[in-house]
Amino acid sequence: MTFNSLLYFLFLPVVYLLFVVSAERWRWLVLLAASYAFYASFQAYYLLAVLGLVTGISYLCGLRIAACREESRRLRWLWAGCVACVALLAGIKYFPFFAAQAAGALGVKNALSPAVIGIGVSYFSFQAISYLVDIYFEVQEPEAHLGRYALYLAFFPKLLQGPIERAEDLLPQLTKAYRFDYDAMRSGMLLFTWGLFKKVVLADRLALYADQVYGNVQGHTGLALVLGTYAYAFQIYFDFAGYTDMARGSARLFGLELTENFRSPYLASTVADFWRRWHISFSRWILDYIFRPLQMRWRGLGPAGTAAALLAAFLVSGVWHGATWGFVAWGALHGCYLAASTIYRPYQKKLHQRLGVEKSAWLKWWQVGVTFNLVNLAWVFFRARSLSDAWYVASHWMAGTKGLRELVLSQGNYELLFLATTLCSYAVLNRCISSETGVSARGAWCRWSVYMYLAACCQIFYVSKDSFIYFGF
Repeated sequence: MTFNSLLYFLFLPVVYLLFVVSAERWRWLVLLAASYAFYASFQAYYLLAVLGLVTGISYLCGLRIAACREESRRLRWLWAGCVACVALLAGIKYFPFFAAQAAGALGVKNALSPAVIGIGVSYFSFQAISYLVDIYFEVQEPEAHLGRYALYLAFFPKLLQGPIERAEDLLPQLTKAYRFDYDAMRSGMLLFTWGLFKKVVLADRLALYADQVYGNVQGHTGLALVLGTYAYAFQIYFDFAGYTDMARGSARLFGLELTENFRSPYLASTVADFWRRWHISFSRWILDYIFRPLQMRWRGLGPAGTAAALLAAFLVSGVWHGATWGFVAWGALHGCYLAASTIYRPYQKKLHQRLGVEKSAWLKWWQVGVTFNLVNLAWVFFRARSLSDAWYVASHWMAGTKGLRELVLSQGNYELLFLATTLCSYAVLNRCISSETGVSARGAWCRWSVYMYLAACCQIFYVSKDSFIYFGF
């Protein structure tokens, strides 16, 4: 059951109605049962056991960390909980890789689908780890109510792809009494529809072009490779941001606010700024629980220690995405970008002054363009099927226009027209819908025009492609 499926369009209103008519003391149970039913809809029932194990282990370890007074015992309980969560995550996440290797060695067909086998495990495991660390550092009190803690990990809108919610942000909301708010419901439905528009109208249409290039990189050179890579960059953004909007819109119906996960990342002026705008909850997690501990450990090395901590943190990020060298290269590239920025930063202002561009109006846009293309270079390794394919793309960007005509014309003129029209619509509507004083604050005629336009686009211009990219992570 994915957010863009008919089944979810039936599931969400049914859960909402049950939630509204239930007594306040049972509403958490309605949401918890709905969340486990939602997870069970993928028919990978062992995932329910993994979710239950992570929930039980982290809940008990959190109570023990808070109850112990001896520092050594508190630390042991922290390590026990974190290691257990990481072990379950690693076992699920990398089992498909080892299964595929074994199947290849034995000459049998591998029937496992990596996109389903570990779906959601990373996100609730990371939440559990952050919960335990925050209790250890006395940032967060342990949740005594097992049911509400289980709901904190399993809440269905954010279960599969995040956002990765901090306990201090979500747990207090789960204890608040629900009060019907028409404006919140209306904005939640608009946000959900906006996310659906990003996914089925924009991301899935861009995928037609990105998949054509990366399905046969040897058949393309130069501008065709550039356009295919740019198409993938916007595909993955609209796909993931669309999911997050649908998750946040769904949660808002129940009076819950989830973390905003994207803030125009391709307008970032540095790679560090990109990571403050892209997958924000994951970036915060990497920053707080991997980078900062390493930075403190290596602080005696000065800027070199910070650079090394950034490189290590983003290598972990690459490995988290999957057991391929492409993901490792992607993480290493971002780590190198950030490490180099740390060393270069003290000289940046002097260089700009020497070149006489520190007050130039074009400097910011130059930086945005450079950052966007650095990010796209890393996306090549993220998207390519192998390192050899990635290297071919990276080394043939300036080599002619082989495959360009076929790429542009492959989907027909109407597809290009639909893509251009809907991208222009996105550019016009994005600020209005994202702003608190946007569409919702306008007159009824304006609001309903936007509602009907988005609904019509989702109905007429959708591309049938069910899976979300980040389901595999």
